[in-house]
Amino acid sequence: MIAVQLIFFVIMAYLLGSIPSSVWVGKWFYGIDVREEGSGNAGATNTIRVLGWKAGVPVLLFDVFKGWLAVSLIHYIPPYWLEPRYMEYYKICLAIAAVVGHIFPIFAGFRGGKGVATLLGVGFGLYGFMVGFPIGLFTIVLLISEYVSIASITAAILFPVCVYYVGDVSTPLLILSVLVAIFVPLTHRKNIIRLFKGQENKVSIWKKR
Repeated sequence: MIAVQLIFFVIMAYLLGSIPSSVWVGKWFYGIDVREEGSGNAGATNTIRVLGWKAGVPVLLFDVFKGWLAVSLIHYIPPYWLEPRYMEYYKICLAIAAVVGHIFPIFAGFRGGKGVATLLGVGFGLYGFMVGFPIGLFTIVLLISEYVSIASITAAILFPVCVYYVGDVSTPLLILSVLVAIFVPLTHRKNIIRLFKGQENKVSIWKKR
């Protein structure tokens, strides 16, 4: 019975991740499916590109929040359901479920985003203050290059370095940070190709819209 309940919470994490904020905001308030415009990605960056900052920022914040909330489901699980040594592994399962939900959302025909914002949210839930280092790095690279893809990939690749040298984390979380460093570049394969071809779109930061 406990196993079924634990599976239920993982499903809940997936459903939280599946909430397609960019798709719903675009359709409800603008009559636009962001997946049919711009880069075709159902994420905050494409929402900003297609609908502007006014729509994109709330989408970004919500995608981060749902990732954090999914990991926070651990607090609703009675201690006697799991031995303490398994709690961290279960939190990682909740985190993965949320990110998978964002990439393959059941509420949007399994066509979602790349999961970077949701990864940031689960990062807050798993690593706490250490997430501030990749956020700072992301911001610096974005301000210099105006390419979200470059900023995301750079922050992801250097994330395990920050975790290893700055934080005192367990081996599972260190391994997870390495997987993140591999995962993000893989989800940005098309962006990398466009960068080499000089076809990648910038986010206009310094210019007024």
